[in-house]
Amino acid sequence: MHQATYTGDRTVLVRPCAAVPPAAGQVRIDVAFTGICGTDLHILHGAMDARVSPPTVLGHEMSGRIAEVGAGVTGWQRGDPVTVMPTASCGDCPACGAGHTHLCHRLDFLGIDSAGAMQNSWTVPAELLVRLPEGLRLDRAALVEPTAVAVHDVRRCALAADEQAVVVGAGPVGVLIALVARRVGADVLVVEPDAHRRSTAEKLGLACIDPSVTDVVAAVESRTGGAGAAVAFEVSGAAAGAASAVACLRARGRLVLVAIHPTPREVDLHRFFQRELTLLGARLYHREDFEEAVRLLAAGEIPVDGLVSRIEPLARADAAFAALDSGALDSGALDSGAGVMKVLVDCRPTDGTESA
Repeated sequence: MHQATYTGDRTVLVRPCAAVPPAAGQVRIDVAFTGICGTDLHILHGAMDARVSPPTVLGHEMSGRIAEVGAGVTGWQRGDPVTVMPTASCGDCPACGAGHTHLCHRLDFLGIDSAGAMQNSWTVPAELLVRLPEGLRLDRAALVEPTAVAVHDVRRCALAADEQAVVVGAGPVGVLIALVARRVGADVLVVEPDAHRRSTAEKLGLACIDPSVTDVVAAVESRTGGAGAAVAFEVSGAAAGAASAVACLRARGRLVLVAIHPTPREVDLHRFFQRELTLLGARLYHREDFEEAVRLLAAGEIPVDGLVSRIEPLARADAAFAALDSGALDSGALDSGAGVMKVLVDCRPTDGTESA
């Protein structure tokens, strides 16, 4: 078998390795597809070298089928379609004790802190498995994890039907947030300077504006009778995006910080004071977010086919990263390359011995 590893110095290498038999409480998965996300690009750029120990196997957005079940594992059998919630918490830190296991002080995030899914075979604790329905295609199921992010972000701010929401940044997660927000009944406006991303969002029926030609605050006030948006999701990771998100909020509006900002940003704190705004951090997800994401994708309530721009075989994982990275560097964002939305790596052996 083979795996794609980050070896440092902006390098991803595909190399042979041995499958890891499952120990007690574990399962081994034949991985079908693994998505590349903005966090993976941060790792590639060396921005997380203080946390990531090369060489490490990347990838945490995935789908596959169980290949082998370890001792003591019940309720699962060979061939079951699954995805993995890649957050292993310690269970006894203050965050875990308060019920916030996704914010565990000693969180093991698979694909960052330990080996990830970008390999033919992946052995993980059975407790991290999330069941997939047989009718959900495995290429679509690789988007369960980013959809769970979107579900969590919308729940985090308690977005209500008929509220006005602005999504700043239309990379894959931004579009998914907009789709989930629309599904709960919100009036959604997407802000995105890149023409390809806007086109993708518009094809999904989302209203979009280009902030380079349209004043964001004026556009939002026009849609809201001068009040401003109830919620703004900052998904761009850019200073200008963060400023726009704050500026367009109504009195007692909520700013949901989704993007990873690699450097500190100036924030208009007077605006927070003047309008009694609330800043909400949004990180990862709960199991119920994952399960809801599976349900939404299986029911076709969140269309994701238009988000996948490219699928590369595992042997070309470096090309998959390059496709996403080249445009990301040009645009200054770390969520999607220009002309590219989501790139998947097909982790099935080329001889077709594993089922998708």
